[in-house]
Amino acid sequence: ISGVLDLAASNYRVIAFDRPGYGYSERPRSKLWSPRAQAELLRKALQRLDVERPIVLGHSWGTLVAIAMALQYPAEVRSLVLLSGYYFPTVRLDVPFAAQPAIPLLGDIMRYTVSPLLGRLIWPGLIKRMFAPANVPVHFKAFPVWMSLRPSQLRASAAESALMIPAVIALRRRYRELTMPVVIMAGADDRYVSARHHSERLHEELPHSDLRLAPGAGHMVHHLVPHEVMAAIDSAAEAAV
Repeated sequence: ISGVLDLAASNYRVIAFDRPGYGYSERPRSKLWSPRAQAELLRKALQRLDVERPIVLGHSWGTLVAIAMALQYPAEVRSLVLLSGYYFPTVRLDVPFAAQPAIPLLGDIMRYTVSPLLGRLIWPGLIKRMFAPANVPVHFKAFPVWMSLRPSQLRASAAESALMIPAVIALRRRYRELTMPVVIMAGADDRYVSARHHSERLHEELPHSDLRLAPGAGHMVHHLVPHEVMAAIDSAAEAAV
């Protein structure tokens, strides 16, 4: 509903994946779905679709999957577009709370009882924070809130909250190995993930990268400035030629 897919589809073949546990994708409990594990799954899906050397775009936690894929299979990734990513370990007071539904047994009980109800109560405030300081766009009313509050998706988001800092610690040592074109984009005023502490710092580690900050935009840049996101994709495509 952000409009980016429609914009991109006019010039590119576009494939949007729901990561494990999101949308209608399953998330088997038998596997720890780290960025690396998700990157391996993404690669297999692309191979099944006969996609070679794609431009890989990730938003928020998805940027870690995009980076992991580029590090594991650098010859198979044409370029990266990283939106509103969390790239360096920081103190996150929200993580212990957000990770609770992933706790075995206790989390199962929470996801089928209090978590969906609590989620509905905090949803308006959470979304305002994700877009702040910008207003929530009218088109976001079409977002399927009910899908985000399903027990299965609550488990996925809780597990990724718990994995976020360890995943970043594991990846950050290898950022300088990213040699393909990288476009880093974020809302300059993101109140959820600081652009200064993450996007700007990653740009400093990757001097060849292209940093783009959207003034007045928050975490959801693809909804707030879709045409600027499209320009970032075009830039990544041109740089990879």
